[in-house]
Amino acid sequence: MALRAQLVLVGMLLLFALITLSMVWSAGQRLDTQAFLFFNLRGYHPRWLDRFMWLATQMGSIGAALVSALLFFVRNYRRLAVEIVLGTLTLWLLVETIKVLTDRARPFLVLEGTRIVGWRERGRSFPSGHTAQAFFLVTLISHRFQLGMGTTVALYAFAALVGVSRIYVGAHYPRDVIGGLVLGSVWAGLAALVDPYWLGLRF
Repeated sequence: MALRAQLVLVGMLLLFALITLSMVWSAGQRLDTQAFLFFNLRGYHPRWLDRFMWLATQMGSIGAALVSALLFFVRNYRRLAVEIVLGTLTLWLLVETIKVLTDRARPFLVLEGTRIVGWRERGRSFPSGHTAQAFFLVTLISHRFQLGMGTTVALYAFAALVGVSRIYVGAHYPRDVIGGLVLGSVWAGLAALVDPYWLGLRF
């Protein structure tokens, strides 16, 4: 089981590397732009949907992760709370480092007429930190509690909603979101691998 988990992590790391390298692929950029415009501009955008997507996108923030850690701490899942805090902070550092290295501009800086719901996000675009955080948290919780299929699917659907909302509000391209999905899942997988070493610690 441990070997299979490690192979999955290696495969996901390779996938993330391929997504990162695809930034220099002009045809990939065209597809990215078309998919972004489909979610961000086309179709009917009622005010209630804008508000819902804005709320959904906040669920991938560091603040939301820290609140969840506090709730788990209060519920006496202290080790999990510490893992969430440490994982969130280190994931944020990793995401920001990759953003500096890839130096990809946000779509609203490149594409004229981009709809921005909320505020204009700072920083660079790849990968999506909100999506990475959402998938990190969902994957970590799913591993920790060994949830049933229905609950697991619901949690991952929630994380996917966070990713889609990042495109909807004008903050990220689809490849940014996919990169965040992979990175967050890998980070949680690494946390699961070191989890046994926490067993002797008391919180």
